[in-house]
Amino acid sequence: MAENNRNPQGAAPKMPEPPKADFKVPLNPESHVKHVIGIVSGKGGVGKSLITSLLAVKTRALGKKVGILDADITGPSIPKAFGLEAGSLGARNNLIVPATSSTGIEIVSSNLLLEDSTEPVIWRGPMIANAVKQFWSEVCWGDIDYLYVDMPPGTGDVPLTVFQSLPVEGIVIVTSPQELVEMIVEKAVRMAESMDIPILGLIENMSYFECPDCGKRHAIFGESHIDEIAAEKGLRVLAKAPVDPRNAAAVDQGSIEYLEAPWIDGAVKSITGEK
Repeated sequence: MAENNRNPQGAAPKMPEPPKADFKVPLNPESHVKHVIGIVSGKGGVGKSLITSLLAVKTRALGKKVGILDADITGPSIPKAFGLEAGSLGARNNLIVPATSSTGIEIVSSNLLLEDSTEPVIWRGPMIANAVKQFWSEVCWGDIDYLYVDMPPGTGDVPLTVFQSLPVEGIVIVTSPQELVEMIVEKAVRMAESMDIPILGLIENMSYFECPDCGKRHAIFGESHIDEIAAEKGLRVLAKAPVDPRNAAAVDQGSIEYLEAPWIDGAVKSITGEK
């Protein structure tokens, strides 16, 4: 008689699930990074690089060793915010040496590799993905407490590469008060969930404008629904950033490290666990 492979209830036995492939890229021996935090957005133009820069600046102000990996290879804006010039990356022992900001933040960006910061990076997807991996594995990061990864908008090659190749501890989703924000947040949330990446919270940029004369807040880009969206998805709102000309001026002047921005302090404490 043929052996019965079914269990007593008559159901077919469950086959063991195959182990998930591990695509993580190892760091070089001269680098030790404790925490990797991704900064993502579902669409462009929401100020993701501004938020990345300020999170790094405020984390550094807590006495942490901080780095920024600018993964927006074809549209990098991190160097300008910190006043760093093209061609300012170094080399040692066949590794890239990051540029260092005035307060000691280590930064790697495609714009810092170029001789002219206005030169376009015209690469196909696989080359861009390989560059992101190299910025992780072939950079002499040294000892870093928090590495912030500024990703291009959307859910394409680069976010996928970062999620698969780097030990991302969690992501921050940057949004703005627009009608499509719920759909845009949903896309970012679903991608993170499909990759088993924890979502640390949401930051809404351009949330309001505070009148310098009367102190009244105006929702010049539409009423915010971020609290409702966050509650619906079980997420935290880490910060609401105002529309403030000083933000743009600090980026244009390369002085982001000297912008006060107290509205983001709580977000940094939430990410780092500091009180």
